[in-house]
Amino acid sequence: MTTAALLSGNEAIARGAWEAGVDFATGYPGTPSTEILEVLATLPGPRCQWSVNEKVALEVGAGASWSGARVLVTMKHVGVNVAADPLFTLSYTGVRGGLVLVSADDPQQFSSQNEQDNRHYARFAKVPMLEPADSQEARDYTMRAFALSEEFDTPVMLRSVTRLSHAKGRVSFGERSVSPVEKRFVRELEKLVMVPEFGRRRHRLVEERTLRLAALADTTDLNREIPGESGEPGIIAAGIAYQYAREAFPRASFLKIGMTWPLPRRRIEDFASRHARVIVVEELDPFIEEQVRAWGIAVEGASARSLVGELNPTLVAESWGGGAPPVVAACPADLPGRPPVLCPGCPHRGIFSLLKTRRVVVSGDIGCYTLAALPPLSALDTCLCMGASLGVAHGIERGLPPGDRRQVVAVIGDGTFFHSGLTPLVDLVYNHAHTLTIVLDNRTTAMTGRQEHPGTGRTLSGEPSAEVSIAAIGRAMGIPEVVQTDAYDLKALGAELDRLLAAPGPALLVNRGACVLLTRKPHGPVLVVDPVKCDGCRRCLVVACPALALAGSGKGARATVDAALCTGCGVCAAHCDRDAFSPVSGDAR
Repeated sequence: MTTAALLSGNEAIARGAWEAGVDFATGYPGTPSTEILEVLATLPGPRCQWSVNEKVALEVGAGASWSGARVLVTMKHVGVNVAADPLFTLSYTGVRGGLVLVSADDPQQFSSQNEQDNRHYARFAKVPMLEPADSQEARDYTMRAFALSEEFDTPVMLRSVTRLSHAKGRVSFGERSVSPVEKRFVRELEKLVMVPEFGRRRHRLVEERTLRLAALADTTDLNREIPGESGEPGIIAAGIAYQYAREAFPRASFLKIGMTWPLPRRRIEDFASRHARVIVVEELDPFIEEQVRAWGIAVEGASARSLVGELNPTLVAESWGGGAPPVVAACPADLPGRPPVLCPGCPHRGIFSLLKTRRVVVSGDIGCYTLAALPPLSALDTCLCMGASLGVAHGIERGLPPGDRRQVVAVIGDGTFFHSGLTPLVDLVYNHAHTLTIVLDNRTTAMTGRQEHPGTGRTLSGEPSAEVSIAAIGRAMGIPEVVQTDAYDLKALGAELDRLLAAPGPALLVNRGACVLLTRKPHGPVLVVDPVKCDGCRRCLVVACPALALAGSGKGARATVDAALCTGCGVCAAHCDRDAFSPVSGDAR
């Protein structure tokens, strides 16, 4: 029976995997991919779990596939960097049950440290890539990807982007099927043990597979031509870029690419021969354009637009002269800026307000706490990638000139610590570093929507699990000073911070305080400012809490608290030396 509903691209991918009979799904949460596993986990049948990072997720997925399971592995684009090691060899070994790797790219960097184009990974690893253009195709292509994976004995990449992942569209779908692959592990040394001799043999098979996939690209309906009016340009586009180009060039002819790698050379050559003007519209890198030009086909492409940021129909129309672009509502020019800030009551606010006043270099990491780099906190000095804070801090310490006696501090969230913080912490201990590592333990993977991790004591499906102790890990590694602190007790936290900064050798401070959005409970009564005691010094404003503001102007300005936002955490009061903050009488929320 066929049913229809409005689904986001992520929901549609989950639905497609479920209908394809996926047995096992894993990944690491990261916007814009997170909802795929969360949705799939609500459907009966497949076993779904978060892994500690993307490399582990793909390795677990490979093992499940080799046992005959159909497997879905999900991650955002930078996660594929972490998973690249197993991915490239998995291309050699191949699969048993179909294995689909979802790469959710993030043009415009809505929630990422870069906007890399992961189509290059498919070509680099020599695995096929499918690129849906809407929610219906997200469901359909996911199902096709499993069949393709098993037919060609290869992992298959499915590429989405933020706009597709989160936009909704009408999707027709059916019932769950049963995977045709027998569930058993077969010992095949030449296939699964990649020592050099076996690897060389498998490499030849990969090259033969690539030729067969290239032949398929010229015949599959994943790539299709959409006729337009005579005299209009011919446009080659894939994924969400096709949607933008379709709006900007409603009368053009299109060669819509659904299999981004390998590209259909014969069909592209034939399409280009029938159009005086051929345009390649794609987001970020000129991935298709470069391959088409290498075949000697003259096309217009990246030179007409910026290689930075997300496309939209207006940009496409302006770049390639598509006529009247769609009308897009403009943001009023006089709208005040609203920079992102830590939530009211955030447990990270206190430690950064203290670090700001110490003579330290702070190496940051990926998470909500990266916002501490912005004024007025201004407490982070670096941020590279997931788990890099510890290694970068170690390097800064080694690189500082002899006359620079600043202590180096690494800050990392609890979820990020489990993702990729353990290995560099071992390196700090092993190489006699003096770095102070601060784990900001807010009891969840907060930035991507409060997912579980090994330190929360619960799995993706909500089952109780072992709660891995970060402090115990530090002690087991041989760190001489391991301290656990209360994120809201600034007096005690400041004392421990100063003691550890003065101590020789590496140290670990686990600063604990649950994410305010996780508990949804106030820390105490709403605070109020006594305008007589307050002298307008603005010291409390350094904590950058949205609940704080100044009332009045000039020397008469005084701090005020927005009762609707205040959680009663007391971090602002801890910075006031005039005792101007006090709890509202009778507030027992």
